[in-house]
Parts: sequence; C-alpha cells; structure tokens
Amino acid sequence: MPTSSWYRATADAATIPASVAERAVEWVVALQDADGASHVTEAWHRWRAEHPDHERAWQRIESVRSRLQPLASPGTADIARSALTHGPTAPTVPSPRSEAQRRTARRHALKTLATLAFATGLTAAAREYTPWRQWSADYRTGVGERRTVMLTDGTQLMLNTDTAVDLAFTDVERRVRLVSGEILVTTAKDPLPTPRPFLIETAQGTARALGTRYSVRQRENDTEVCVFQGAVEIRPRDNTAHPHVMQAGLCSVFNREAVEQAGPADTARIAWAEGFIVARSMRLDDFIAELRRYSRANLSCDPSIAGVRVSGSFPLDNLDKVLQTLSSTLFLQKETVTRLWGQDEIRLMPGRRS
Repeated sequence: MPTSSWYRATADAATIPASVAERAVEWVVALQDADGASHVTEAWHRWRAEHPDHERAWQRIESVRSRLQPLASPGTADIARSALTHGPTAPTVPSPRSEAQRRTARRHALKTLATLAFATGLTAAAREYTPWRQWSADYRTGVGERRTVMLTDGTQLMLNTDTAVDLAFTDVERRVRLVSGEILVTTAKDPLPTPRPFLIETAQGTARALGTRYSVRQRENDTEVCVFQGAVEIRPRDNTAHPHVMQAGLCSVFNREAVEQAGPADTARIAWAEGFIVARSMRLDDFIAELRRYSRANLSCDPSIAGVRVSGSFPLDNLDKVLQTLSSTLFLQKETVTRLWGQDEIRLMPGRRS
C-alpha cells in the first residue's frame, strides 16, 4: 500500500534517539518561555551544534512547524502559536487566561508536537510506547524533580522523580493513569452528589482508594502499592474478578494476574516526599540503585563493596554531598568519567584506610 507524503517525510524520525527527541521538544518550550533571552538562544545553538542527531531532531521540529503554520483551523493555529514559535505571539482575539489554562494549552501543544514530529506515522503505536506517553502526559517530572499537583476534586498528587501521569476524570469515575514513576496520593471527598471512585491505573491493573493516603510505584514488570491511611482495593488487569483489599500499614506488589503477600508499609518508603532517602541497613548496591533514580549520572559501585550496609537520612537535592558522605564514612573512593555525550559515570570503589 503506498504511503503518504507525510509518512515518507517522517520516516527517518525513528533513527533519532529518544532522549534527543525529548530534548528537542523541551527546547521549543524553553525558547518560547525565554522571550528572546540571549543566553537561552545561545545555549540552544550550542546544543544543536553538539551532535548531528541534535540538528536532525531540530529539523524534525522545523518540518512539523512548516506544515502546521499554513493550516487555518483554530486548533492547529493555536498549536502553531503556543508550541512552535520562539517567542510570544498575541492571540487573534485577546482573552485573559489563568496560569493553569496556559499550562494545559502547552501540554496539549506538546502532545501534538511530539506525536507529529517523532511518531513516524505510527501514531497508535506511538501512544503506547512509554517514552512518548511520558512526554505527552498531563503532568510529569524530570529526573531529580518532584512536584505537587492539586486535582479538581481536591485530591493531592505528589510526583516523585521521572514520573508521568494522565488524568481521565468523567462523570462516573476519577482515574489517574500512572505512565511511569511513583506518586503519593491523598484523596479528597468527591464534590459531586454521587461520589465517583478514585482509581490509579498502571500497566498491571488498578488500585482503588477507599478513603486513603497511599503510594503507587510503576516498576519495570510490576506495581508496588503502600497504604498509609484507609485502605486500597487492588484489581490485577487479567484477574479483575478477584480484587484484593489492603489495609493501612501494608505494602505489596502486584502483577497482571495476582497480588503478592503484603508486608509492612515503612514510612521510609515515602521519605522522598520530604526530600530524603532513608536507609536502614540497606545494601550499598541497592542504595545506589535507588539514588540513581534521582540523578542523570550513571551511578554504580564495585561488586566487592556491594554488600556494605548503609544507614542514615540523605538529602535528594544534593547528591554530590551524599556521595561524599558515603565515601568518607564507608572509606570509599569516587571515580568519575565524563563521556563524549556529556553524561557522567560515577563509580564508588574500595578506598584506603588511613
């Protein structure tokens, strides 16, 4: 079957690394927000010149821009204004908007931009591919970032590092889709006359709040749920006929078919909400794996010290200090290598005792 000219024009997008494509989309917003600031423009030019993939990714953006700008429909005109310009553009009909409305418009613009620029014509498949779903999510955080979101029903969502969620509130349910990462939820009473159930959906199933404060973490092959107040009803995706209710103080993991036996819900698991990692006799390799979630550097430790035990409360906003503390208290040494593409590789090694 012959392909459209649009598909042929976008077919090379599949060869652009996912991280580069994401950064190109982020530059669109940065340039718009900067309002012509020279330091941002200069940084953008440096990024484009750093690697051929960067320039190819930006040319994908420009290609979409050239196709959208001539279109006259209100929807595409708004996208072109809010996502594809390098500076503020006055709307055709002046209309004051709240900051929340502007953020919503920007999210929709980014969804369209990411799909059109890098989905290579396979939009249905792209929506299911996790990196694209992360970029187009209603709310998301970068690596090392945390944020709090108040939903329209009064529920509070706290998003941990590298987290993405989509909202699907209707007249019959309040659904939050956890695309990736981890959230801490404090549910509110539904303001509608007929209370709607509050659901967190993951790749493995749903966790329904029963008057609750609880955390949900999407892991690689399963979902972790810890309940701190109230209770949570878990329904594995392939076994919805047999729900499992977890009470406060319990933490468990479920896959698409079953829920594992619950253990205690240690509040140290959600210390990230206060900006800390709390370790209680944790293996060093496990601690480094947890710390890696908050850093763009590639963190690791030598296998010979993997079993060293770590205890303490460590600030997430100063990872250099955490590594220095580990090195000095556990008699380790830190080796750092910066790769050509700019990523640091940091490895903890056995040190010499003085």
